Amino acid sequence: MRYLILTDMHGNWEAFAAILRHVRGEEFDVTLVLGDLVGYGAGPNEVVEAVKNSLWGEVHVVRGNHDKVVAEIEDGANFNQPALAAARWTTERLLPANLRYVRELPRGPMPVSDEVHICHGSPLDEDAYVFSIYDAYEIFSHYEAPVIFFGHTHIPSLFVRHEEGIEVAVVQGESFTLKLEKDKRYLLNPGSIGQPRDRDPRAAYMTYDSGTRVARWQRVDYAIAKAQERIIRSGLPKVLADRLALGV
Repeated sequence: MRYLILTDMHGNWEAFAAILRHVRGEEFDVTLVLGDLVGYGAGPNEVVEAVKNSLWGEVHVVRGNHDKVVAEIEDGANFNQPALAAARWTTERLLPANLRYVRELPRGPMPVSDEVHICHGSPLDEDAYVFSIYDAYEIFSHYEAPVIFFGHTHIPSLFVRHEEGIEVAVVQGESFTLKLEKDKRYLLNPGSIGQPRDRDPRAAYMTYDSGTRVARWQRVDYAIAKAQERIIRSGLPKVLADRLALGV
């Protein structure tokens, strides 16, 4: 099975469209979307429509924390001011069918196969950030799955559990390939499409081939200036535009 793994689009249609163009012509059996379709960016309707209608094979989607606030499932009390302002702006501008779609997104974790499970933050807590070896240890100790794809941190990264302990790495560069071994367990984060935070402004995504057991991270250039202009023109907080060029 060939998987396309996408996460944290955050209403950035320019970035998401660049990813979809980049993978056009490839064949995927399954598309996994790890949450936060909306929030921050000025193109939420285009992003949601593409998730609903333009992805490959079986499509499995879990919700993110921004999806919940935009859908008014949660009040966003823990959001900073720009994030909350963007969520409120998005709620008001999503078409009714798209708002309903976001509101009905399932919570993670979600088993996709015996091998692959997906979540937004952590399989133990959909809103938790997985940054450290201790975070990964808690997951590996309490959640049984060989391969877990997660998002939320906006940082391409990997955690590997084996007999000697846990390895962690931040994935850098235009592309990176990892061969998964059957006697190890994995927590894999594609990074963010719509708002990278690893000081690389390019949109990030992953693919995974369960036959060859090869995972691949990929970065793609997109029209950042256009996304920035659209944010500013829409009246969203300017800081949301500024950070796109910095990847923070």
